[in-house]
Amino acid sequence: MQPQPTRQVIASAAPSTSYPTTVASPSQETTYIVTSVTASTVAEFLLEVQEAAASGVDIIELRLDFLTDFNPERDLDTILAASPLPFIVTYRPTWEGGNYSGPEPQRLAALKYAALRGAPYVDVEFKAAQLFFADAYEVPLSTKVILSYHDFKATPEAATLAVLAEKMRVAGADIVKIAAMANNVTDAARMLRLLEARSGPMIALSMGEKGSITRLLAGKYGGYLTFAALSPDRSSAPGQPTIAQLRGLYALGRQGPGTMLFGILGNPVSHSRSPLIHNTAFQHIGFDAVYVPLLVDDLPSFLDAFQTDDFAGFSVTIPHKEAALAAASIAHPLAAQIGAANTLIRLPTPEPSPSSDGSSSNSSSSSSSGTKPQWKAYNTDCSAAISAIERGLVAAAGKAGGGGSSSGSGGSGKGQASPLQGKMVVVIGAGGAGKALALGAVSKGATVLIANRGFERAQALAASIGPAARAVPWESLQSGEVSGDVLANSTSVGMAPLDGISPVPASVTAKFSVVFDAVYTPLWTRLLCDAGTAVRRWWTAFRCLLVRLSTSSSCSRDSRLQLS
Repeated sequence: MQPQPTRQVIASAAPSTSYPTTVASPSQETTYIVTSVTASTVAEFLLEVQEAAASGVDIIELRLDFLTDFNPERDLDTILAASPLPFIVTYRPTWEGGNYSGPEPQRLAALKYAALRGAPYVDVEFKAAQLFFADAYEVPLSTKVILSYHDFKATPEAATLAVLAEKMRVAGADIVKIAAMANNVTDAARMLRLLEARSGPMIALSMGEKGSITRLLAGKYGGYLTFAALSPDRSSAPGQPTIAQLRGLYALGRQGPGTMLFGILGNPVSHSRSPLIHNTAFQHIGFDAVYVPLLVDDLPSFLDAFQTDDFAGFSVTIPHKEAALAAASIAHPLAAQIGAANTLIRLPTPEPSPSSDGSSSNSSSSSSSGTKPQWKAYNTDCSAAISAIERGLVAAAGKAGGGGSSSGSGGSGKGQASPLQGKMVVVIGAGGAGKALALGAVSKGATVLIANRGFERAQALAASIGPAARAVPWESLQSGEVSGDVLANSTSVGMAPLDGISPVPASVTAKFSVVFDAVYTPLWTRLLCDAGTAVRRWWTAFRCLLVRLSTSSSCSRDSRLQLS
C-alpha cells in the first residue's frame, strides 16, 4: 500500500511564522539529536528552551503536556517564538504516556494551531490520527506530522511492527515513530530490523536499558532522529542517553551503514568503563566503529537475534563468560583450558564456493543466507589479572624493603622468576574469572586456595587445576583461618547493587600483602578500602582492565581480516 495524500497546500486565516527547519527528504543521511523541554511552568519552560538550544542538539521537542499553567491562546505563540532551533510540538495525553488529561478536541486544536503558525513538526498519536486529519485543510503541508505509537509494556513481534508502520504511513504520517518497551535486548534487534526495512522517514526506539542500543546506534541504522537528555536526571523516556554521550562518546554524527559495531555483554553492564575506553581509542585513531553496552539476560538468545554481520566482536563480563565459550565455534587454547571467555571475535565469512556448473554459492554467508556468524573465543582475564598482581607484589616488596613503589614495572620477564613463585594466593569465587585467576597463579608457581559459597564448586575447580590448588570452606575464609600473600576477589560483590559490601571482613583483608579486586566500578570497593586502611598494598582491577586491553592485541591480529 502507498500512503494516501491527506493534506493540501492551504492559505491559513492565522498567518504562519517562519521558524528554523531541518525537514529532510527520505534520502536524508543525518540522524538528528532531539532533547525534550519538560518544565512545568511557562517561565521555566522558556528558560529551558534556551538551555536546550545551547546544548548542541539539532531539534527541540516542546512537551506542552508537562506545563501546569499552559493556555494555548495565551502562551503558544510565545513558546514557539522562543526556540532558535527547529522544534517538535508534542502535547501527549495520559492514555499515551503523557500528562495531558483534558478534553481531546482542545488538545488536537492546539497541535493544529501550532502547525498553522508554522511549526516544523507536530507529534500526533496514531490513535488520534483520524480525528487530527478529519479536515485535510486544517494541517498545512509545511508542517511534517510525526505519527507516534508507544507501547510501555512490551515490543510487538516483527510482523506486527511492519504492519503497524505501514498503517501509520497510510494514515498520513510524514515520519513514523514507534517506541516500545524492551524487556529483552532481543526486542531491540527487532526494532533495528524495522528501521533497516523502512519505506520512508522513521523513528524506531526501544525504551529501557535493554533497548538503549536503538538510541545509541540510530545513526548507523538510519533513524530520522533520536532523543537525548540534557542531563542523566532529566530524561523524558526510559533508557535515554545524554546529549554529551550521543555527540561525543558514541559519535552519532559520524555513524553510517559502514560503521563497525562492538559491545560488552553483561548483566549488570551500566557500570562498565569499556565503552568510554574503546570509543575514545576508536575516535583517536580514526576507526569507524562504535562500542556499546549490551544488557543481556541470555547469551544464546542474544546471538540468535543478531545473526547478521552487525557486530564484529564482544567483550564478555559477568555472568556470560562460560556461555561465551560454549557459543564459540573455535576457542583459543587458554580460553578452553579456563573454561570461560571474555572476548568473542566474529570469524570472517568464507568466500562463496564455486558449484559444479561454475556459479558461486554463498550459502555460508551470514548476511545473505541466514547462516549464523561464527565466533572465536579468547580469555585475556588471566594474563591481565596475573600481570597486575605481579606488579602489586613487586611494589609491595619494594615498599617493605624501603625501595618504594615500582608500580610501573614488575611482572615476570623472559628468564625471570615470577613474583608469584612460591606465594599463596587465595581466590574468592569459583566462576570463570576465578578459574582464570587460579590457573594463571598456578602457572606462575603459586599455590592457590579457592573459597566459594558453594563448596562443591570450589572443590570441582580445584580438582580441575591439579595438586597446586585446593578448596577451602567459605566459613574458614570468613573467620580468618585462611591467610596468604595475595587475596583476589573474582566475584561481583562490591559492584552495584552490592556496592559498599566486601566479600570478607576487614580483619581478613589485613592478613594479605596484596589485595586484588576484579570489580573496578566503583574504583574504591569496600574490599580495597579495607585493604588501604590496613596499610597493605592493594592492586585494583582498573589496572587489570588496561592490561587486558593491551593483551587483547593477539585477538585482533587473528581477526584482522574482518576488522580491516
